[in-house]
Amino acid sequence: MRILDTDHCVELLRGNDAVIHRRGEVADLVATTWVTAGELYFGAARSKRPGGNRKLVDELLETLPILSPGADAAGRFGALKADLESSGRRVPDADLWIAALSLAEAAVLVTGNERHYARIPGLRTESWIPRRAK
Repeated sequence: MRILDTDHCVELLRGNDAVIHRRGEVADLVATTWVTAGELYFGAARSKRPGGNRKLVDELLETLPILSPGADAAGRFGALKADLESSGRRVPDADLWIAALSLAEAAVLVTGNERHYARIPGLRTESWIPRRAK
């Protein structure tokens, strides 16, 4: 399974051909999380075209299973948060929930924020967004 982080869902909404193409090539189930769904709706509500953008978010989310946490993910969230805070490497709760769900599902998190998520032991990540030349 591949779980799309918010940045990759935004790229799909923006029509990023590389991300759209890669999604079509993936044989695994592609899903997202309740956290990402909430962040997408928040972005739509704050935009200049809230009605139209909410419709676009609705249409995208109709194509993706939306994962919610069960006991396994909740337990992982709590343990991760405690470990990271005790080592001084805090991660925002929203990102910890996404990571905990990915770990609970034994999924690969598809994110452009690979360095940020590298703090989380055992989490597998990949990015579908082409890197820009420097």
